[in-house]
Amino acid sequence: MKCVFSLLEKTWLGTPIQFTWQKTSGNYLAVTGADHIVKIFDRHGQKRSEINLSGNCVAMDWDKDGDILAVIAEKSSCIYLWDANTNKTSQLDSGMRNLYLNVTGIKCLSFFGQNLEVSWLLELLKEICLFIIVRHLERFLSLVGKHTKRITCGCWNAENMLALGGEDKMITVSNQEGDTIRQTPVRSEPSDMQFCVMKTDDRASAAESMLHRQLRITISVVVGKKTLFLFNLNEPDNPIDLEFQQHYGNIVCYSWYGDGYIMIGFSRGIFVVISTHIRELGQEIFQARDHKDSLTSIAVSQTLNKAATCGDSCIKIHDLAELKDMYAIINLDDENKGLGTLSWTDDGQLLALSTQRGSLHVFLTKLPILGDACSTRIAHLTSLLEVTVANPVEEELPITVSVDVEPNFVAVGLYHLAVGMNNRAWFYVLGENGKLANVNILAVKKLKDVEYLGTVASVCLHSDYAAALFEGKVQLHLIESEILDAQEERETRLFPAVDDKCRILCHALTGDFLIYGTDTGVIQYFYIEDWQFVNDYRHPVSVKKIFPDPNGTRLVFIDEKSDGFVYCPVNDATYEIPDFSPTIKGVLWENWPMDKGVFIAYDDDKVYTYVFHKDTIQGSKVILAGGTKVPFSHKPLLLYNGELTCQTQSGKINNIYLSSHRFLYSLKDAGPNELRQMLTQTLMLKRFSDAWEMCKILNDQVAWNELATACLHHMEVEFAIRVYRTIGNVGMVMSLEQIKMRRDLQHWDSALQLAKRLAPDQIPFISKEYAIQLEFTGDYVNALAHYEKGITGDNKEHDEVCLAGVAQMSIRMGDIRQGVSQALKHPSRVLKRDCGAILENMKQFSEAAQLYEKGLYYDKAASVYIRCKNWAKVGELLPHVSSPKIHLQYAKAKEADGRYKEAVVAYENAKQWNSVIRIYLDHLNSPEKAVSVVRETQSLDGAKMVARFFLQLGDYGSAIQFLVMSKCNDEAFTLAQQHNKMEIYADIIGSEDTTNEDYQSIALYFEGEKRHFQAGKFFLLCGQYSRVGQAKDELLTSQLIDHLMGESDGMPKDAKYLFRLYMALEQYREAARTAIIIAREEQSAGNYRNAHDVLFSMYAELKSQKIKIPSEMATNLMILHSYILVKIHVKNGDHMKGARMLIRVANNISKFPSHIVPILTSTVIECHRAGLKKSAFSFAAMLMRPEYRSKLDAKYKKKIEAMVRWAGRHMLKDDWTVCPHCDFPALYSEFKIMLNTESTCPMCSERLNFAQLKKIPDCTPYLRTEVEQ
Repeated sequence: MKCVFSLLEKTWLGTPIQFTWQKTSGNYLAVTGADHIVKIFDRHGQKRSEINLSGNCVAMDWDKDGDILAVIAEKSSCIYLWDANTNKTSQLDSGMRNLYLNVTGIKCLSFFGQNLEVSWLLELLKEICLFIIVRHLERFLSLVGKHTKRITCGCWNAENMLALGGEDKMITVSNQEGDTIRQTPVRSEPSDMQFCVMKTDDRASAAESMLHRQLRITISVVVGKKTLFLFNLNEPDNPIDLEFQQHYGNIVCYSWYGDGYIMIGFSRGIFVVISTHIRELGQEIFQARDHKDSLTSIAVSQTLNKAATCGDSCIKIHDLAELKDMYAIINLDDENKGLGTLSWTDDGQLLALSTQRGSLHVFLTKLPILGDACSTRIAHLTSLLEVTVANPVEEELPITVSVDVEPNFVAVGLYHLAVGMNNRAWFYVLGENGKLANVNILAVKKLKDVEYLGTVASVCLHSDYAAALFEGKVQLHLIESEILDAQEERETRLFPAVDDKCRILCHALTGDFLIYGTDTGVIQYFYIEDWQFVNDYRHPVSVKKIFPDPNGTRLVFIDEKSDGFVYCPVNDATYEIPDFSPTIKGVLWENWPMDKGVFIAYDDDKVYTYVFHKDTIQGSKVILAGGTKVPFSHKPLLLYNGELTCQTQSGKINNIYLSSHRFLYSLKDAGPNELRQMLTQTLMLKRFSDAWEMCKILNDQVAWNELATACLHHMEVEFAIRVYRTIGNVGMVMSLEQIKMRRDLQHWDSALQLAKRLAPDQIPFISKEYAIQLEFTGDYVNALAHYEKGITGDNKEHDEVCLAGVAQMSIRMGDIRQGVSQALKHPSRVLKRDCGAILENMKQFSEAAQLYEKGLYYDKAASVYIRCKNWAKVGELLPHVSSPKIHLQYAKAKEADGRYKEAVVAYENAKQWNSVIRIYLDHLNSPEKAVSVVRETQSLDGAKMVARFFLQLGDYGSAIQFLVMSKCNDEAFTLAQQHNKMEIYADIIGSEDTTNEDYQSIALYFEGEKRHFQAGKFFLLCGQYSRVGQAKDELLTSQLIDHLMGESDGMPKDAKYLFRLYMALEQYREAARTAIIIAREEQSAGNYRNAHDVLFSMYAELKSQKIKIPSEMATNLMILHSYILVKIHVKNGDHMKGARMLIRVANNISKFPSHIVPILTSTVIECHRAGLKKSAFSFAAMLMRPEYRSKLDAKYKKKIEAMVRWAGRHMLKDDWTVCPHCDFPALYSEFKIMLNTESTCPMCSERLNFAQLKKIPDCTPYLRTEVEQ
């Protein structure tokens, strides 16, 4: 068991802590100790939030969905509520002091959330929480009053009953109205109260109704820490008091599980399991001493079917199905003060343990089984945020990849790894990083992340491409765009096409093909090299899963009926897999190069080995070669030479040998009977070399004959000759060698004569091969005769080849009727296509089209029907035709015949939108439909046609609209001018993607018409804000200001436009204020250069207008300029000037909120370097404040020393110069030094050289006050 994280907070040390997992998802863990703070961590140990309490936490729990955490604190009437969705905390005052509710209070909240089906959303607190706390808890005040002493335990159940126990040794049960329905005394103080349902007779339980369930409702409670008290509400007079042996110690805790079982943990290290079945009541079903000295907690995960106990510095985990077997032991030797409480997440993935010293440990007990393989490389999840990549066959060292999220899917290719969740995937490059002791070492580099258009179900990788399946679609894309010098269209493609009405249910990727199966039963092969489809197969029902072999030449698919088939795309043939279990989850093909055709199918319990025999004398078929049991929760990833690599629930890899390959690992110790069984296995697997070795060991004539017969069955003639030669069967050797020689020499007549005398069963096969040769040479008459001789009647696949030859030869011989009849009967679509092509070349179009149609090649059939002018058949096929070219041909024919309604439908299918619009306008008189098509397709030519139509009708407004849509803005503008429709043109163009020139044209038109408001509106749209002021319209000005501030569309525009508008309106104070605000925002965001440039540009503009500069603007510009000068001075090694600039900045540090600590640190360092000890001391003291100290870089803490106060620098009259670009004053000598290393003015950033600098003899003009006081 892997420790995911440990928490060891200083404030918790020495005291026990409380914790609780978030219900359902287990994404959050709430922990609290003696520090009066509830800290909330995620499942990776990162702190996400905390809740400050007014006292010690009394209890806390989550609502049923895990959305809200409720906490109550000691001596407080408040209930604290933390929302996991918004990360916000709120408080609810219950009005009740000293909430000793513990389980009663918090579980009350939790159970009411569960039973009344309410969500603890903060918006509903008043309606829900007050209802729960005030209405219900106050109703129980009378009940609480019946307890003469403090209530110490309680619980709710699904029927809204509340059970309470107290120090008065009394148990009461009340309904939701507050009425007491049961009450019973107990011998000692009760604790740990739970509602449960006792076990009943097994025969009756299956048909039991809710009424019977209510009759079995029982309360269990620990009494005096020694006995377990069971109180059946239906039998209040017969409570059951279960006592246990004294040497067990006190009852620490207990848990109900399964069908009425209770696991009880005792303080002296023992746990027992009892049943509440009436016949077994009081008997211990199981008892074990898990810990020598003490046991502190137990936890049961029914999801995981595991139980855990802790004590004596270790955790022990048992399987509930077999308690005596120890599943795992976790040692915690460092926890010498004792352990605390155990708790599992609801999904069983994580187990948390608190300790007496105040620490908390979280262990990974169950991982999602996520893994993938490509060739012999595997990738699998080994921790929540960790994927391991390995190649056990090529002996690569495993490498661990840390990932950013808990993935929902993992995929691996030859050179890449992909992990992801929801609609996002992260890609990593896998490359070699040298060798260590002749073992390859992988290097991993994060490449990129990709967002898909929907939630990803699975991803497949191979060498260069990835394919993601989401929401019935597959996206194929390059993993690294720079890998191939690919055209843009080859970088990505989405399947299926828009007009293909199907959903993709499964997909796979090989080195050459993307293969996918659909809900319409189609399996498509897309050839990546040619970027086109090359094969499709149509199955009667939908295809759920596909599993191609490494080359993609064979494929296993599972359909919606859970039947399995092997499909060969080469000959378009399918073979049903025998004894195929409906529970099969997946298929793996053998990766060992010598074992082609072997694959396994697996479910949760078993692996089935199958072999596809392609070439046998009985044709191709699939056989079942054996079955192998697999351990619980093992997922097969890789099959190599009979060894199955599986991923386990703990994230580890386990190898299993298939029982069908037993001969590979237990040959030496096997007896004769076992050897004969192994021989049978090798023959089924076509492992003839292994069979040879076994025959040598057996040295048995029967075994050798069995091997020879199997070789002949699989047409392995050479190996059969070798076997017969070994056992001395001369006749068979000579016969086979002669037949083989004649066949090899293509002496077909001689081969047939020999076969007639020596091996009559070979005649059909030799005849078929002879026929193929004759067909190739063009001797169709004899080819037909030998194809007919080749028909056996009992070898389906062989006979289909022969019958296909008969059909083709008959057509070539002119017996078209016979040939077409044979082709129509034949199951092969490929034959129908080939025969159709022959007939098409012979110009027998009608028969060719018929065969194409029967073969489901609808596009070819329709094309041939068009050639023979059979438009009726073309019309019948059109719903199945995908080729736009055929739809277009049909549409033109129908238009020529004057059948415009049929023509327009065909034009639509051909996506010839201009023709559709033309027919609607010219022939069908349906302008509204033409307009609809134009709007939907945005056809420019179509829009022109509609515009001309409306122009002829005199509807100038509509004509203008469609001229604008067709991008003929000049024509639309002219038409609007001629017919005084400029307002319509302006309204239309305002909703389009329009250029500033078009807006300006409208604005100038309205300006010429003296309509300033409309002119101002379009000057605004084209960005000429200064001319908007000429409109003198307050509403327009207000709209413009709102537009620039982002009030209208939520997108603030560049602030310089707002500044210029204020300048155009002569509102100078607003302009200056805008500049200061903009600069302040940039400064707060840490963009100091931007803030400097904004202030300087505004400063220069105000100065050019001879407007006084606001003092705040001047001060801020000075401070920012000082900050920018620091880098220049430090770069030049002038630490004194750098220190003085930094002192000015540090004295205004509040204006630099994003970088307070770095700036103060730099100030201290530069002051120290410059010898300004007092200033350095002053700012160092500031850094020692608590809010800054924790953020201070550790390497500078000891270097912050002596400081000196800044004296400042001033301008000198005899050393005065200005920048020739911005006219800003500077010290001539300093500027000159700076230009030795810099090439721009630090104020305006314009390029500058030393020759452009001039001393200013009279600086009086620059001393005049330009800044507002």
